[in-house]
Amino acid sequence: MSKADRILAKMKLNPHDWRIGNEKTVAQTYGIEWRQKSTFHVVFIRSDGKTLPIPAHRSIKPIYIKKFINFVEN
Repeated sequence: MSKADRILAKMKLNPHDWRIGNEKTVAQTYGIEWRQKSTFHVVFIRSDGKTLPIPAHRSIKPIYIKKFINFVEN
Protein backbone atom coordinates (compact mmCIF):
# COMPACT_ATOMS: atom_id res chain seq x y z
CA MET A 1 0.00 0.00 0.00
CA SER A 2 1.49 3.32 -1.08
CA LYS A 3 1.60 6.49 0.97
CA ALA A 4 -1.21 8.00 -1.11
CA ASP A 5 -3.40 4.93 -0.54
CA ARG A 6 -2.86 5.20 3.22
CA ILE A 7 -3.72 8.90 3.18
CA LEU A 8 -6.89 8.23 1.17
CA ALA A 9 -7.94 5.45 3.54
CA LYS A 10 -7.42 7.75 6.55
CA MET A 11 -9.41 10.50 4.83
CA LYS A 12 -12.34 8.10 4.44
CA LEU A 13 -12.27 7.26 8.14
CA ASN A 14 -11.81 10.83 9.38
CA PRO A 15 -12.43 13.77 6.99
CA HIS A 16 -11.37 16.37 9.57
CA ASP A 17 -8.10 18.32 9.89
CA TRP A 18 -6.41 17.71 6.51
CA ARG A 19 -4.10 20.05 4.66
CA ILE A 20 -3.87 20.72 0.93
CA GLY A 21 -0.47 18.99 0.70
CA ASN A 22 -2.14 15.65 1.45
CA GLU A 23 -4.56 16.13 -1.45
CA LYS A 24 -1.69 17.04 -3.76
CA THR A 25 0.15 13.83 -2.80
CA VAL A 26 -2.90 11.68 -3.51
CA ALA A 27 -3.63 13.51 -6.77
CA GLN A 28 -0.08 13.03 -8.03
CA THR A 29 -0.22 9.29 -7.37
CA TYR A 30 -3.60 8.88 -9.08
CA GLY A 31 -2.58 10.90 -12.15
CA ILE A 32 -4.70 13.94 -11.34
CA GLU A 33 -3.17 17.28 -12.24
CA TRP A 34 -3.57 20.36 -10.09
CA ARG A 35 -2.98 24.07 -10.44
CA GLN A 36 -2.80 26.86 -7.93
CA LYS A 37 -2.76 30.27 -9.59
CA SER A 38 -3.48 32.08 -6.35
CA THR A 39 -3.10 31.13 -2.73
CA PHE A 40 -6.85 30.81 -2.18
CA HIS A 41 -7.85 27.73 -4.20
CA VAL A 42 -6.28 24.63 -5.70
CA VAL A 43 -8.03 23.22 -8.76
CA PHE A 44 -7.68 19.47 -9.33
CA ILE A 45 -8.11 18.34 -12.95
CA ARG A 46 -8.81 14.74 -14.01
CA SER A 47 -7.85 13.37 -17.42
CA ASP A 48 -11.51 13.43 -18.53
CA GLY A 49 -11.59 17.21 -17.99
CA LYS A 50 -13.62 17.32 -14.75
CA THR A 51 -12.37 19.78 -12.17
CA LEU A 52 -12.66 20.19 -8.42
CA PRO A 53 -11.69 23.49 -6.76
CA ILE A 54 -10.76 23.27 -3.08
CA PRO A 55 -10.01 26.26 -0.83
CA ALA A 56 -6.40 26.08 0.31
CA HIS A 57 -6.96 27.00 3.95
CA ARG A 58 -4.88 25.50 6.72
CA SER A 59 -7.50 22.97 7.73
CA ILE A 60 -9.80 21.92 4.90
CA LYS A 61 -13.48 21.49 5.75
CA PRO A 62 -14.75 17.88 5.78
CA ILE A 63 -17.19 18.48 2.90
CA TYR A 64 -14.26 19.23 0.58
CA ILE A 65 -12.43 16.10 1.72
CA LYS A 66 -15.52 14.01 0.94
CA LYS A 67 -15.80 15.65 -2.50
CA PHE A 68 -12.10 14.98 -3.10
CA ILE A 69 -12.46 11.29 -2.19
CA ASN A 70 -15.41 10.97 -4.58
CA PHE A 71 -13.45 12.86 -7.26
CA VAL A 72 -10.47 10.49 -7.00
CA GLU A 73 -12.49 7.27 -6.90
CA ASN A 74 -14.87 8.03 -9.79
